[in-house]
Amino acid sequence: MATEHDVHQLNIKSIIGFGGNVPGGLLKHPDGIHQIYSLGSTVVVSDSKKPSQEFLQGHTNVVTCIAISKCGKYIASGQADIILWDFEKRTLLKRLSLHKVKVQALAFSPSGKYLASLGGEDDNAVIVWDMQQYAAICGSPASTDSSGVTLSLAYLNKSDTQFVTGGVGTLRVWELNAEKRKVRATNCQTGQIKRIVKCIAVDENDEYMYCGTTTGDLQQVSLKSKLFKKAGPPKEKDLFSLGILSTALSPKGDSVIAGCGDGTIAVLGLPNLNILKSTKVSGSVTSISFDSPTKFHAGTAQSNIYSVSVEDFKPTLITTCHYSRINDVCFPTESSDIFATASDSDIRLWNANTKEELLRISVPNLECQCITFKKDGSSLITGWNDGKIRAFGPQSGRLQYVINDAHKRVVTALAVTDAYNNRGDFRIVSGGEDGQVRVWKISKQTQQLDHAMKEHKGTVTCIKIRKNGYECVSASSDGSCIIWDLTRYVRNQVLFAPSFFHACCYYPDESQLLTSGTDRKVAYWEAFDGSLIREIQASQSDTINGLDITENGKLFVVGGSDKIVKVYRYEEGELHSVGMGHSTDITKVRISPNGNFVVSVSSEGAIFQWQMPKA
Repeated sequence: MATEHDVHQLNIKSIIGFGGNVPGGLLKHPDGIHQIYSLGSTVVVSDSKKPSQEFLQGHTNVVTCIAISKCGKYIASGQADIILWDFEKRTLLKRLSLHKVKVQALAFSPSGKYLASLGGEDDNAVIVWDMQQYAAICGSPASTDSSGVTLSLAYLNKSDTQFVTGGVGTLRVWELNAEKRKVRATNCQTGQIKRIVKCIAVDENDEYMYCGTTTGDLQQVSLKSKLFKKAGPPKEKDLFSLGILSTALSPKGDSVIAGCGDGTIAVLGLPNLNILKSTKVSGSVTSISFDSPTKFHAGTAQSNIYSVSVEDFKPTLITTCHYSRINDVCFPTESSDIFATASDSDIRLWNANTKEELLRISVPNLECQCITFKKDGSSLITGWNDGKIRAFGPQSGRLQYVINDAHKRVVTALAVTDAYNNRGDFRIVSGGEDGQVRVWKISKQTQQLDHAMKEHKGTVTCIKIRKNGYECVSASSDGSCIIWDLTRYVRNQVLFAPSFFHACCYYPDESQLLTSGTDRKVAYWEAFDGSLIREIQASQSDTINGLDITENGKLFVVGGSDKIVKVYRYEEGELHSVGMGHSTDITKVRISPNGNFVVSVSSEGAIFQWQMPKA
């Protein structure tokens, strides 16, 4: 067996996605070139001048907050603990562990001498860290017993010893005494006005802070007197629905940019806090960061990043990805340059080299569960939760045909054969939640049911067809894999295991089969008689959801609910490489047709491309 030292690290080739749910999670580096954001457990550093990405990896779960020092030397990212990164070297400097369960927010002091951190609801603590010693100076409960959880944190612009926090019925100004190792809070007086503060922006001269609230108004509070001054917009009808989630002061200091839960981005003029301009984007605006005095970037919860010009206030979409569970991923038979993904909200086609979205297909109120390309690449065939199979043009996105009532409930698995006559007719083999495997004859004009095979008792999770098109294997959650004869439509063999099967595939010479599922094992089976050859324990704790094998059969890849992509040597059954970066369940893995990289997709909507190792 392979020892730990023999196991290699899988290198990330690129990431498609953006952790849009992280408050203030889209940051611009002071050098004006790099953008920093998180996706799952990975911190991404992207270069705006050339399409390159670098990855900071050290967290084991989703990154909850991120901050960068004004000098640009440090990046801090929080999960259950805080990781300090050296930006220049892209290395981990220190892991700071005092908070419990979750780090809610982070902020560097203006000189970068201190880092203030705010714990989550279970922790309720504010801690100040010394950046020279990488050690905690002092800490204090973030809010009093009478007020609720603290949600936001911001440092003043000219003082290394003062910062502010806000949350559910709490708004406090903190004073640090580093020599006495104490931090003291003063509550701001807001009178009868009770608000939940989601974000705070402090003006350049440290005179006022502007607090975005869930009520949809922006509160102006004096930092000297600690008294509430005013709230805007002045008219109640202008309040932002779904609240203000992100704020930023304009570089000129004459206005506040507010990002709202309903996708509105608005400019509120100072000192009256009246709305000067507004625009709307897709998704709740969770972060705003200025690129230059004339342009800023807005990140949304729907994993979109927009560039907005201050002058005309028109948003331009520059990055997009899925923001909900990705159910399937596939490549065209001969091409590694594009691939398609199907999520709960839509289907998207991607350029594998540039990470650009090429096409988006959505059917309102329906979820796509499985996708595959027709062998010649002229059709993208999709299975949906309304029991229909729909085929689309992969270049136009136009609907080509629909097979109604393909299955009783959800179409869960699809596979296609090569054309079997000179008219270009081919067959689709589909599997459903009803446990049936159905074969469809597809011609240019018609789509006919050829046969229905009814032996599975549970959902059909995966179908693979032999190269000659005369046999297929179907995996099911009933604990069986059935090898079907596609000429006589009868069962040739059945494989049983104490597992909900989630994936199966043929070895390239089709003499053997691989299966994986909830028993956390990858099993090798003889295709001829269905006998079990061997089993590998591929995960210690979680289900294996995705499985694929290289064209030469030397390596295979698995991914599952343990969030790790693993590459195994087929012959030896030994672990070759592991890739860590996802923070939620991996739903599918696919090796590119040229064998150069692996695409893994997850339930958070992230798409990772991994460099495939050489066997």
